[in-house]
Amino acid sequence: MLIVFTQGFKHTQNHRQLISFAGLAPTQYSSGSSIQGKPRIYKRGGKNLRDVLYMCSMNAMKTNPACKALYDRLRANGKTGKQALIAVCNKLLKQVFAVVKNNSLYQPNYCSAKP
Repeated sequence: MLIVFTQGFKHTQNHRQLISFAGLAPTQYSSGSSIQGKPRIYKRGGKNLRDVLYMCSMNAMKTNPACKALYDRLRANGKTGKQALIAVCNKLLKQVFAVVKNNSLYQPNYCSAKP
């Protein structure tokens, strides 16, 4: 479904664009100098894509070690369950984008070389 919604990633140059396209980018509503409420996800993307990613994040939380570690760390830091699941959705999108961009298979123990 991700390939269908993104048209094969042909209009996406980085993972931030993909997250924004899915409607999972956190934004804060502000008007002038006032800030109204807490930051929320920017729901301008496809609802069906968000729904699928949300369900995938609940499964990834149990099976993907990186996603489970992220979820547990955020819950320990006081985030709500839904906030942590949205962060897992973003993590999944980053992982998918990296696999597609590098044209490689998913490697669960991959560690990028930092300069």
